[in-house]
Amino acid sequence: MRERSVRTQLQEDIEMITKLTAEERKSKLSALPGWEPAVGRDALQKSFRFEDFNAAFGFMTRIAIKAQEMNHHPEWFNVYNRVEITLSTHEAEGITQRDIDLAAFINGIAPAG
Repeated sequence: MRERSVRTQLQEDIEMITKLTAEERKSKLSALPGWEPAVGRDALQKSFRFEDFNAAFGFMTRIAIKAQEMNHHPEWFNVYNRVEITLSTHEAEGITQRDIDLAAFINGIAPAG
């Protein structure tokens, strides 16, 4: 039984780093408001604005904790109340389910509007 669970986990890990097809990407992006394909590379991007720097930094901290749990880290840029995030899976050289999952988490903690 343990062997089966190890195989199942390996299969899930492989699926998480398999590059999404164009059809999968389109379908999954439709459920992620505000995320757009990055220009010039196979990645997702979204910008966020906050009331002030503390709110922006708190948002980034929550993402950092989740990203560490997932072992999947965003590229980001922060100036005062603005945070720009880019997601891509380097092992797959493109967008994978890992990026979709992290984008969904980020949308879930982002302030409305």
